[in-house]
Order: sequence, then C-alpha cells, then structure tokens
Amino acid sequence: MQYDKSIKAYEKARNVIPGGVDSPVRAFKSVGGTPLFIKKGKGAYLVDVDGNAYVDFVQSWGPLIFGHTNKVIEKAVIKAVKKGLSFGAPTKSETKLAGIICGLYACIDKVRFVSSGTEAVMSAIRLARGFTCKDDIVKFEGCYHGHSDSLLVQAGSGAVTFGNPSSPGVPSDVTKHTLLAKYNDIESVKKCFESSSNIACVIIEPIAGNMGFVPADAAFLEELRSVCDEHGALLIFDEVMSGFRASLKGAQGVYKTVPDLVTFGKVIGGGMPVGAFGGRVEIMDKLSPDGPVYQAGTLSGNPVAMAAGLASLEQILEDEELYVRLEKKAKRLVKGLSEEAQKAGIALQVDSIGSMFGFFFNDAPVKNFEDALRSDTKRFAAFHQGMLQEGFYFACSQFETGFICDAMDDEMIDECLEAAAKVFKEMA
Repeated sequence: MQYDKSIKAYEKARNVIPGGVDSPVRAFKSVGGTPLFIKKGKGAYLVDVDGNAYVDFVQSWGPLIFGHTNKVIEKAVIKAVKKGLSFGAPTKSETKLAGIICGLYACIDKVRFVSSGTEAVMSAIRLARGFTCKDDIVKFEGCYHGHSDSLLVQAGSGAVTFGNPSSPGVPSDVTKHTLLAKYNDIESVKKCFESSSNIACVIIEPIAGNMGFVPADAAFLEELRSVCDEHGALLIFDEVMSGFRASLKGAQGVYKTVPDLVTFGKVIGGGMPVGAFGGRVEIMDKLSPDGPVYQAGTLSGNPVAMAAGLASLEQILEDEELYVRLEKKAKRLVKGLSEEAQKAGIALQVDSIGSMFGFFFNDAPVKNFEDALRSDTKRFAAFHQGMLQEGFYFACSQFETGFICDAMDDEMIDECLEAAAKVFKEMA
C-alpha cells in the first residue's frame, strides 16, 4: 500500500498542530511509520486519503459498536442538527438517555452528562471527595482515567506508593493526594489505606483497556468493595470504555461487584463527544444545583450528542442477540490469533470480553501493568505494520484495546487470520 497523501497531510498538520495530531497515540510513535489520515468510514471499514481500505478494529477507540456511518444513528443526528446544534438549555432527550442508563444499572439512580470521559471522571472524583469530606484517592498503575491533573501520576519511590506527576505542568501538590496501587493486587490497596485515613474513593477500570486489555479478577473486585466499605471510601468504576461494550450492563454484567459511582463515555454518544457519571441518589444529590459540589458545562447534554447516544442505545436494546454475536466474533478472532502465533513459534497472550479484545506479545499471562510492560513492543510494531499492509487496522499501541463492531462478519475475521498467519511467519 502507498501512503503518499497521508505523509503529505501529516507534514502539513505538524506545522499547525503539536505533533500533527490531537491525541498523542494517533502519531504512530510506538509502531513506526506515518499516521493514516482518514477520509471516511463505512461499516467495518476505514478508508484513508490514499484510498486504502482497512477492516477497522479500533472503531474510534470504542464508540462505534454498530460500525461507521450507521444509518439509524446518522438519521438521528441529521434530524437533531436541523433543529439546532446547541441550546445551553435542557432538552427531553437528556432525560430519556439518562432514564435508559438508570434503568439498566441498579447502582445508578441519577446521571449527569458531560462532554468527555476525562470530564466525567474528574467530576465523579470531585463528587466523591465532596460526599466523603476526604481528599485522597487511590488509582491503579496502568489504568487511564483521562488527563486531569490528579490522575496523571506515576509510581513514587517510597514503600507506600504516593503519586508523582507523570507530566510537566502537573503540580506535585495535586498528585500528593493520589495513591497508586497494583492492579489485581488487594494487598497493595490495603497498604494505601494503611498509609492514609483520608481516602475519599478508589477508582478502577474493572476491565482495563489502557494498559492493553486486562480484565480484573472477580475475587479482587469483591475484596476491593469490602476494603472500601470498611474504610468509608466510595468505589468508582470507570466504564468509559467497557460500558455497553463488555455487555449490556458493562462490567457489571460480567462481575457481581457493585460500585458507588460509574463513569461512561464512548458508546453512549454513538460517536459524538460525550461523557456521563452516575450513582445512588444520596451521592448524586450532593451535586449542584441540589447540593454544594459544583460541576457545569456549556455543551453538557448537547442535543446532537444525545440524539446519537439514544439511537445507539435504542438499537442495542432492540437486539437481544447483539452481544452474543459480538462476543463470538471477538473469541473467534483472539483464538485464531493465538493459534496462528503458536504455529509461527511466537508467544502471544490473548483475551476478550464481549466486544472488547486484546493481545500481548508476551511469554506469560498479563494481570497488571508490570506484566504488560514485559511485552515485546518491537514485535507488536512489526505486527501492526504488517497488518496495515494486509488491510487491517489495529490500535497503534501494544497498550490499547481492540473492538469488534456488528458490521464485521466471519469472513472478515477469517481473512484477518489468514493475513496474521502470513505476518507472523514473516516476523518469525
């Protein structure tokens, strides 16, 4: 495949956009080559500005559960646009979408809409602090919850892991309130609580998607719930990625653990920028204007985003077999990748839940970020480049999750596995 137009577009973009991209992972830094500039998407496919077509296993990093340019969502968006792009005032569509979410999640009585996953998480943490009247939070190494200051942390050097800023521009006075624990390791969580009696909440991706695809152990989540209850801390599930992706009820359709607050994004916007957070009424009623915890947003509940989200969720609710189909395709893909890698003598760890999947070029199973970092990123880069040449678009980082959309069929999966066999053989 030729990428001449993408190369020129990238050179031009670098003159006016930092790094030539508006989100760092898009720059292809970890896989090499030039980032593809996309012209259009249709169903399971992306088409770049050079005219190359790819089966898309990124799906805009999760939102497009029905694939690109879904007719129902497209129609709903066009209808909403004709009525106005933004009002800065309430609309009935916000209430309707919130009602669907509350009806599906037993732990959610009320929902507040925002414009991004980052904003949803930032607001949920503020609410947890306001509700508990405590300042510290616990997060897990490798879990990404957006780019707000208190969550851009890396491990400290002490025996108890207090967070240090992982980015210039983040004050240490902010991250000193963030404690880091090890994913799937309850003892590391207990150490955080031993070191601080001021912990407001623990936030976790119950199905991690930003250290690669790493699901939490069910027993670990149950123990996490118990520790939070023991110390009067709220448990926040970040389901920006797994919400309506892992199952109809996200991670809560997979695990028995019930959180206090949940954050959403991606699928609930159908491809439009959106975020949300919700929880029990006694917590949510602490939020302004009913309570003292302030949060606001000019474009929150944007009518076009609400229309897209409603069209997405209503289609999901109408299709009882949707998640069965998606899960079968995901399992078919990862099973095939594992078998083809094994034939080539390449170590590959694979996993999937619902329509989410992932794989690591690693000799051992991956249970946390430390395990993930032992993966062979050079091999992943070679695989990524090889699969692009074959017409398959995977996430451009070893540490990201892949997604199946309903527009994909078994023939596409089989063609992908044939291409993977060829690429694995070349790599070996």
